[in-house]
Amino acid sequence: MYRSIPPVVKNLLIINVLMFLATWVFAQIRVIDLTHALGLYYFGSDMFRPFQYITHMFMHGGLWHLVFNMYALWMFGSVLEQVWGPKRFLTYFFVTGLGAAALHTFVNFLILNGIHGDLVAFLNTPTPDLYEAFISDHIKGVNPAVYDFIHQWKDDPNNAQYISEASWQLKQAFNQLVNIPTVGASGAVFGLLLAFGMLFPNTQLMLLFPPVAIKAKWFVIGYGAIELFLGFTGVNTGIAHFAHLGGMLFGFLMIRYWNRNRMTFY
Repeated sequence: MYRSIPPVVKNLLIINVLMFLATWVFAQIRVIDLTHALGLYYFGSDMFRPFQYITHMFMHGGLWHLVFNMYALWMFGSVLEQVWGPKRFLTYFFVTGLGAAALHTFVNFLILNGIHGDLVAFLNTPTPDLYEAFISDHIKGVNPAVYDFIHQWKDDPNNAQYISEASWQLKQAFNQLVNIPTVGASGAVFGLLLAFGMLFPNTQLMLLFPPVAIKAKWFVIGYGAIELFLGFTGVNTGIAHFAHLGGMLFGFLMIRYWNRNRMTFY
């Protein structure tokens, strides 16, 4: 089976596995944290580097993250590379991966810009109510001690020590949001899924959960709808849903461009 994997997919699999192993080894010997060095940071972060738009696609947040992405890369990518050839497949892979990162960055900009506005409003007029509103709107999994702090501050709203402590906490919270790296080939993988659904819409796929057969076109539409819902509702935070959608969007545009003189793709 290994010999039958087309060359680009094979090399992408090898690179991703090697990067995952290198990340683990370097972390054990404490040489360098590759996730922090090569993961994609928001452009407003001090840790952002332009090359991260490429390198983040070869980093993964855990074993299962790697396994699921590589399985999808092998399953869908092998077929697409055989249809398109190595050059076009590799071009598509990077276009969708970069497109995913671009949409993810844009959505992050909108979200973080709004949060920064709330932070500035608080710093200009630091009150317990604005502090509580910021925590409620933007911070997940708040320590219960924070609410004890709010109640104490409300009893003495002009206390300079409380104001200083609250300002420091919200600045730290915002910096943490800005400095969260994004890793994984998921955006490009979702682009491959979209391409497979467009080129082979009536191919039956067997799902694992639930174990039923479904046509590729309905699987892609359903998966895209779920990602859109999760992205707008904020469910499953920690997953870059708009990066997944970006991979699908740029994949659709790329295929439409390549097939601009055709009405069908199969």
